[in-house]
Order: sequence, then structure tokens, then C-alpha cells
Amino acid sequence: MAGRARYEELVRQFSAFGAVKRDMNRIMPADCPSGSASVLTLLGRHGDMRMSRVAELLSVDMSVTSRNAAHLAERGWIERSPDPADKRSRILRLTPAGRTRLDELFRLTTQLLAERLDDWSDEEVGHLAHLMARLRDSFGDGRGVPRPTAPVREETTRTPAST
Repeated sequence: MAGRARYEELVRQFSAFGAVKRDMNRIMPADCPSGSASVLTLLGRHGDMRMSRVAELLSVDMSVTSRNAAHLAERGWIERSPDPADKRSRILRLTPAGRTRLDELFRLTTQLLAERLDDWSDEEVGHLAHLMARLRDSFGDGRGVPRPTAPVREETTRTPAST
């Protein structure tokens, strides 16, 4: 297990990572803000799902998900249909136009990363992708459910024992 100083450095890096996310959000088309893009991405990755599940996976309130779903439906990128198991719930489904929009967002994001990381080797990019996937897996499905944790080990400077 890594020492406390390593985790503190991770906290600093996560705070600074906001600049990366802001840069990525700046390239999003005006008609597809980041919240809407997140819903499209989830539906593209996981397929049709209840609106409540989208809210859960994005760790946002149902009202936020509802606004994003309305925005996407107005543009014809998703369909909202009653859940056969519970008519009060809605199932969100990506439309062909939504798939096209998602592919465009993916292309824009990929292009930005290729530009920003053009001095990285394929191995470095692959290593980063692997570590990010591992980090995401360590947090589970994104619901923020706390996992049992081991105490963080304090780093100490050891001196050789005197003889």
C-alpha cells in the first residue's frame, strides 16, 4: 500500500485535473453541454436504461437527469418511453441521430487528446488508459458507496539500527 504522501499527491493531481476537464468541455458543441454528453455516453456504452439508473450512475439528482433527458429528446438524440415494468418510470434509448451525435463527440474528444498528448509515446498513453481504468474499477460503478478501507500508512524515515 502506498504511503500517505502519495495519496496526498493524488489529491493535488485530482484537483488540478479540473483544468483538463474544462478544456475537454470547451470543445463540446453549444447544443450538447457536458451533462447531456454524459447521458449520451452512458446510453452508448450500456444501452437502454431507466432514467433513475442514469441518475445513479452519474451521481446526480433525478431532476438533473430529467433536464438532460428533455434536452436530448428535444433534439431527437434519445427517446423516452414508459417502462413496461413500472409505467411511472421512463426508459431512455439512444436514437440513430443520438448515435451520430455521440460519434461526433467521441471524434472531437479523441482529436483533442491526440493534439494534447502528441509528445507521449503509445506506451505512455496505453499505461495512462490502463491506470485510469483500474482507478475507475477501484471505485465501482460510480455510485459513491463507501468501500471498507485500510488505514493509510504513514511514511517514516528509517535509520539503520546501531550495533
